[in-house]
Amino acid sequence: MKNTSQEYDSVIAICRTLYINKMTDYGSAWRILRLPSLTDQIFIKAQRIRSLQENEVRKIDEDERGEFIGIINYSIMALIQLELGVVDQPDLNVEKATILYDTKVALTKELMEAKNHDYGEAWREMRISSLTDLILQKLLRVKQIEDNKGKTIVSEGIDANYQDMINYAIFALILMDTKE
Repeated sequence: MKNTSQEYDSVIAICRTLYINKMTDYGSAWRILRLPSLTDQIFIKAQRIRSLQENEVRKIDEDERGEFIGIINYSIMALIQLELGVVDQPDLNVEKATILYDTKVALTKELMEAKNHDYGEAWREMRISSLTDLILQKLLRVKQIEDNKGKTIVSEGIDANYQDMINYAIFALILMDTKE
């Protein structure tokens, strides 16, 4: 599988550092966010990426990297919220929040490795714009599941969709780095 595991870990290291630094600055204020609010934050980031990919003129000189990192970190926060539930006041210190982060990343990486094995690293031949579209599709699915109060008939749950978004965003960042 080429260097996928190492490339994955390198991307996560960048995301994790930002997460820890923001936890140090802001604490766990994000713990008050309900899942639909986190989903909407991720949606805003994915929409911005799509806009950056489609528009020739940019009024802010930034690329998609920061937004993909945001998708990863907000999706991990959503996975933590799914496990712990929403609170009225911040309740996690940096150490506990980092342990939770690392646990969610480990589970998501395991999923990536299993799917990557079965799909034969097909993502390496994909366009970054296609990964963006897949993230947006997953977001629309999550919104529908949220609107259905978490009930599905035959579909995977919200957690699997967040994990897929994390993995697609990581793939996009890896592709951005390897195509430069």
